Amino acid sequence: MDPLPGLNQFRMDGQAAIVTGGSKGLGLAIAQGLASAGASILIASRNLEQATEAAASIARLHSVNTDAVSVDVTSESDCIAMVDRAKQKFGRIDILINSAGINIRGPIDQVRPSDFQSVMSTNVNGTWMACRSVVPIMKEQRYGRIVNLASALGLVGLANRTPYASSKGAVVQMTRALALELAEYTITCNAICPGPFLTEMNIPIANSEEALTSIVGATALKRWGNLEEIQGAAIYLASRASSYTTGSMLVVDGGWTSH
Repeated sequence: MDPLPGLNQFRMDGQAAIVTGGSKGLGLAIAQGLASAGASILIASRNLEQATEAAASIARLHSVNTDAVSVDVTSESDCIAMVDRAKQKFGRIDILINSAGINIRGPIDQVRPSDFQSVMSTNVNGTWMACRSVVPIMKEQRYGRIVNLASALGLVGLANRTPYASSKGAVVQMTRALALELAEYTITCNAICPGPFLTEMNIPIANSEEALTSIVGATALKRWGNLEEIQGAAIYLASRASSYTTGSMLVVDGGWTSH
């Protein structure tokens, strides 16, 4: 490696990334960002049609190799098949972005136990399962970048979010533990903690009183995040530039947690 690589260390030419939940929202934005840096991309989503459309769009825009696969990240067999597909298509797997996630809101006495379990299953079990499936290849390569999508709500609390906050707090601790476990293999594991981005998940509350006061109104920048504003953090953590960063939570929240 060039001792002073500058911007070159952010390039991902010849590398391959899996992006779960990559067909829309922050996952799609991250996939587009990595592709702009030269990475080949496998879009993984429960909705194969959406994943295929996203992969084709990325290939057209950035002239990189792409593929799409239908995956339920809570399924061990699906995650193994996803990894096998990426290895077969690209020959290697350098980057895993865990962006698949769901959110169910409400007071604790109105959220059904099945809803709580559903959020935990996708956000926690799904992240763990995807990591578990890709780690053997990264160990063999003695290189890898794992980037989990946690949340600002994994670090601070917000009323009526017990399922989501609990799940993202677990992702934070999973990231830290895995960073320690994988360091000897030159595999880093970090998390991005987004704040209020105007994703499909947040559109239902975008104009609510809660959003205008305790969410968007509580950010230093007084606005929702734009999807492309997640890309810089993702490119950094997925690239060689982050070689001395592991077990970290990179907060991208417009200053929401600064209060």
